Amino acid sequence: MIWVVGDVDGKKYKEPFSKGILSRSLNVADIGTERAHDIASDIESELVKNNITEILSSDLADVVLKYLEGFDPKIANKYKNWRSLRISKKPLIILIGGASGVGTSSMAFELANRLRLKNIIGTDMIREVMRKIVSKELSPVIHKSSFDAHESIRTPSIRVDSVIEGFISHVDVVNVGIEAIIERSAKEGISTIIEGVHVVPGFIRKDLMENNNIIVFTLIVADEESHKQRFYSRCRQPWVKRSLERYMDNFDTIRKTQSFLIEQAKIHDSHIIDNVDINETIDIMINDILDKFGGIDNVEQESERYNDH
Repeated sequence: MIWVVGDVDGKKYKEPFSKGILSRSLNVADIGTERAHDIASDIESELVKNNITEILSSDLADVVLKYLEGFDPKIANKYKNWRSLRISKKPLIILIGGASGVGTSSMAFELANRLRLKNIIGTDMIREVMRKIVSKELSPVIHKSSFDAHESIRTPSIRVDSVIEGFISHVDVVNVGIEAIIERSAKEGISTIIEGVHVVPGFIRKDLMENNNIIVFTLIVADEESHKQRFYSRCRQPWVKRSLERYMDNFDTIRKTQSFLIEQAKIHDSHIIDNVDINETIDIMINDILDKFGGIDNVEQESERYNDH
């Protein structure tokens, strides 16, 4: 058996080498499950051939990197950046916004799986918590959906389109919760993905967004008919209790909301992704994350567990 030796807060620990763990970590470099498993098997064979029964986790990572450099330099660079990201002391905070129906929840789940992150928070859940705290009489807008919040505005809009003003008011309330989660994640060092329609570029406090460990994605569905079909697919699922008719009645409003999100994303240089293909979207997000965070020089580092290879 091959043992991997790690260090946590100055204390040594050992755990068995696992091809499964290693192959899953290689997937972030877009190698593919089958090929990643083959590479993990090759590395295990090499260790056995060299009579290695115990290896430091950092040395094992170097072995993996050397193998990948001979296999494909681009993949090796992705893996190198991924290692830099995983051993950084700063948590990774990913914000994924987009209008209803564009797939922010699905993409957050897939991204978390690829990056092996455990914390996903939907802004709809934040809104539900705030509804329990803030009464309908005090803030009627929070008790509406993002696309029909304008119906609760007490006075006519005089600044912008009433739909957008309602949406802005809705987002402003939920944004308090979003900022609190970002602050908590940063303070506790917990990597987190926050997704939902309430993630709007430019609305989160500037001092929070200036942290270089935060990245914002704005997902869209450019084609109107494709966007509409997303709701048919979503509401077809037996566990979904949302009404298709309600979405269709408000579809024009949802599209108007998307236009506003695109404008905000352009103004604040957020990553805009047309979410047509799930795999393509995830690859774009992974590459953007690795480019932004993995290549940062002189990152503060901490001892990494073998699980983080």
